Amino acid sequence: MTAPNQPVDGLSDFAELMAHEQEFSGDLIDPAVRRRRRRRGLLITAVCIVLLLAVSGGYVGWALTAPVNPPAVTTRTPPVPVGDVFAAVTPTAAASAISVASADAYLGEAASGTWSATGTAEPLPIASITKLITALVILDASPLASADDPGPTITFGKADHDLYDVYYVQGATIAPMPTGTSMSLHDALAVMLIPSASNYAEALSTRIFGSQSAFLDATRDWLASHGLTGTTVAEPTGLSPRNTSTPADLLAIAKLAAAHPAIARIVATSSISIPGAGPLHNTNDLLGTAGITGLKTGNLGEGTHNLLYTATLDVGTTDPLAVTGVILGGSSHAAVNATVIAALESIRAGFHEVPVATEGQEVGSISTPWGSTATLVLAESASIFTWSDTPIEQTMDIDSPPTYRDGTVVGSVTWTAGPNAVTVPVMISGSIAQPTEWWRLTHPSELGPLWDAGR
Repeated sequence: MTAPNQPVDGLSDFAELMAHEQEFSGDLIDPAVRRRRRRRGLLITAVCIVLLLAVSGGYVGWALTAPVNPPAVTTRTPPVPVGDVFAAVTPTAAASAISVASADAYLGEAASGTWSATGTAEPLPIASITKLITALVILDASPLASADDPGPTITFGKADHDLYDVYYVQGATIAPMPTGTSMSLHDALAVMLIPSASNYAEALSTRIFGSQSAFLDATRDWLASHGLTGTTVAEPTGLSPRNTSTPADLLAIAKLAAAHPAIARIVATSSISIPGAGPLHNTNDLLGTAGITGLKTGNLGEGTHNLLYTATLDVGTTDPLAVTGVILGGSSHAAVNATVIAALESIRAGFHEVPVATEGQEVGSISTPWGSTATLVLAESASIFTWSDTPIEQTMDIDSPPTYRDGTVVGSVTWTAGPNAVTVPVMISGSIAQPTEWWRLTHPSELGPLWDAGR
């Protein structure tokens, strides 16, 4: 044994020293103490093993039951369609104007006033449209109770009969009026308006007011009371080019006439036979075409063809459209008619269904950290009713569903245009498979916290 004060040189000497000391100390330990120490070591080892197993078992249980992070949902809104642009018809005339009622939600609040206008806004000769004003002034002074009310009986004398020749030589439209002919006010108005008989216009207005001077005074008062400051009436027939009006005033006059039951009934009549006057045919040969219901033609020769018209258009809106229009200074009767039909058909075509959704159209996708995927699709096809190229707005609303199975509705897409909206459900196409046990055990960072297990 090395002396206690002798220095130990090298690692081998130190190891040898420690071995001898351990042997020496071991010889001094009691065997019972060694057994207790051995049992204590075994107990500690057993406890460590139990703790290790408990921890690993808890991890496995947590990994297999802990919530996983939700799938990632990616959406892409479908392209927003654009409707066809309304193709406005530009008439070859001096002036035109159109008013459209029952369509403010589509065309704007101004539509029921003057929605569209071309050409001049200044007064132009209105020709036989004057007779519509004459009828309104007469009925203001001698009202009819209803569309069927005949009103007072009018008996025409020789002076009235002589008007036939007066207007005949002027080339005006006339109708028979034998001396002593009697007919109701309603029928006399029909003869004045349907074939546009000028002799009836003067004879009837004189009978009601007593003289042409009184009639013209009443007409000026009537125009002023209705705010029709752009209209001038010099005589009751329209033969004078001094009978003029503006497109805006004529739209207002047309609406007054269309609202009068008797006048509306008369101007919508294509032909009629009245005792004393004979068979009569309406100069407005567009009646019944393209929804046209009235009102009055007028011309003073080439380049001065006019039409004041009303039409009812069923375009798919809640209420049919009530169209009022006027064309002044058209090149011919045929040209005016063609322009009016084209204008009405273009309005009708401007209201249409615009496809916005196709069943099965992909609008998104779902993916999970463990590699399972599915798509989001539109559940059905749809279209929206709108006017022309009215902007179509689109919104998508997607919720997190409790399950991600095929066919599960997870939200919707809504399209809005003007007053209309359409909504289509969005559903899952395909199913999201659950993560495998191995993936759970090997991806703890994708799982919920350990303390959430079992919640």
